[in-house]
Amino acid sequence: MQEKKKSDIAVLLGYAGNYKRLTFLGLKLSALAMILGMLPYICIWLAARDLIAVAPDFTRAADVGKYGWLAFIFSLAGIVVYFAALMCTHLAAFRTASNIRKQGMAHLMKTPLGFFDSNASGLLRNKLDGAASETETLLAHNLADIVGSATMFIGMIVLMMVFDWRMGLSCLLAAVISVAAMFTMMGGKNAALMGEYQAAQDHMSKAGTEYVRGIPVVKVFQQTVYSFKAFKEAIEDYSKKAESYTVGVCQVPQSVNLTFTEGAFIFLVPAAVLIAPRALSTGNFAEFVTDFAFYAVFSAIVSTALARIMFAASGMMLASTALGRIAQVMEAPVLKVTDAPKKPADNGIEFKNVSFTYDGADMPAIDHVSFCADPGQTVALVGPSGGGKTTAASLIPRFWDVTEGQVLVGGVDVRDMDPHVLMEQIAFVFQNNRLFKASIYDNVRAARPEASKEEVRKALSAAQCDDILEKLPDGMDTIIGAKGTYLSGGEQQRVALARAILKDAPIVVLDEATAFADPENEALIQKAFATLTKGRTVIMIAHRLSTVVGADKIIVLDQGHVAEEGSHEELKEKKGMYRRMWEDYNKSVKWRIATGEVN
Repeated sequence: MQEKKKSDIAVLLGYAGNYKRLTFLGLKLSALAMILGMLPYICIWLAARDLIAVAPDFTRAADVGKYGWLAFIFSLAGIVVYFAALMCTHLAAFRTASNIRKQGMAHLMKTPLGFFDSNASGLLRNKLDGAASETETLLAHNLADIVGSATMFIGMIVLMMVFDWRMGLSCLLAAVISVAAMFTMMGGKNAALMGEYQAAQDHMSKAGTEYVRGIPVVKVFQQTVYSFKAFKEAIEDYSKKAESYTVGVCQVPQSVNLTFTEGAFIFLVPAAVLIAPRALSTGNFAEFVTDFAFYAVFSAIVSTALARIMFAASGMMLASTALGRIAQVMEAPVLKVTDAPKKPADNGIEFKNVSFTYDGADMPAIDHVSFCADPGQTVALVGPSGGGKTTAASLIPRFWDVTEGQVLVGGVDVRDMDPHVLMEQIAFVFQNNRLFKASIYDNVRAARPEASKEEVRKALSAAQCDDILEKLPDGMDTIIGAKGTYLSGGEQQRVALARAILKDAPIVVLDEATAFADPENEALIQKAFATLTKGRTVIMIAHRLSTVVGADKIIVLDQGHVAEEGSHEELKEKKGMYRRMWEDYNKSVKWRIATGEVN
């Protein structure tokens, strides 16, 4: 039997935890506040009745003052109770939004690291943090207003039918027209348009983040904003969606809604004109005038009630789309954890007939790949771009799980290991390592938080970072990115190497670790590699073939397949793809710009 889908309110209250009690209390107080807010109008009607009954000798209306004070007391009580209601709903709303963020972050921590390659940080932030903020309005204001407005509406219907049902119906006619107009804007197929609008907003946020990160490229190459076609198109798409909804959908219904809610009194006048002659002939004119005065004053509530309903309905739509975006985060694939984790026997690595296909791709990134790295060996992965080198390396720490086959660490399938244990076995050095805006000490210690300051210092020294520390004002306590303190790409790479050295993991994955280093930094990085890789199993990805000459084994990957395997000398003798790559590499190294005289 299919499980019944929960309503948006039920989903939100599920995040509220124990604070949902405050939400319910706030809703009850909101309903009470609306009832108290209606009582002053009855007091005004009673005062008007007494004044009209004794006109023109108004001194005989002895209870008018009492009604005035009652109206004031009820109004004040309504304000106080409504304030208490909002306090309750706001506390619950803030806790709910906080829980959404916490649960979302906790869920993202369980996703494979590869998930973040295909989901931009700006988009995830907008889906989780931005959407959580949008739910606050619904729980803090809209839900209380819905309950309060519903209570007010029921009270309005009762009161309007009590004195003169004909004038009551004429006042309610404006409400009927307003509700129909609001449904035209927010109901049916137009609700889907709001979802498209939010999707366009998410897309623009993602494109905007990418654009900001690419500003250095714009400046270096003197490009214009229009060079970023994706961002421009995202803005235009968002603009079209916003204009389509506001102008194409909301313009006419909203005009009708505001016209009739603000002018509800216009329906009362024709009804009064029709009723007045009969009231004169029956001698009930004074009662008629009293009722008319009541409805004339009370008709002002109609616009207030309907405005609250409209904003509440808008809040419901926004919250619904926000929950949809939150659900996309909460439904992100989770890294499966075995119930009976195994521990690796050593730090050897083996690929057994491994295949992997990215979501949405037609062809596998790697296809039936098999090779092994014995404990302590250095294995280099080389080959043309797109051959599957980085993909293969990313399967070892389970950035993704294999589609077919097995990746073994110490004889144990990585899927049968505790993810924390697996991550403790591996240290990474990527080509574009990022440092936190924190001290160098904290950046390095992130690999092993319990490490002492002396251990961090030794790791920095082993990573050839002594010259970096000497020129910084506070040594390794210097904050990166503060007061104009920045490191070059090669220097950042050496600090990242210190982090990997401090981790002291038995397996090291190097992905183009010297790609962005100048010759001086590359020489220092190579010295640091000697410390980092000593006695460890190393998987090295490289395009610069000079860095893999000393590898114990070289795997040549081409279009997801193992094209060749062997040592540098063995592969040169085979006269295959590696031989051609080596020859091309040597030609590129010897290439020079020809010099000559200019006539």
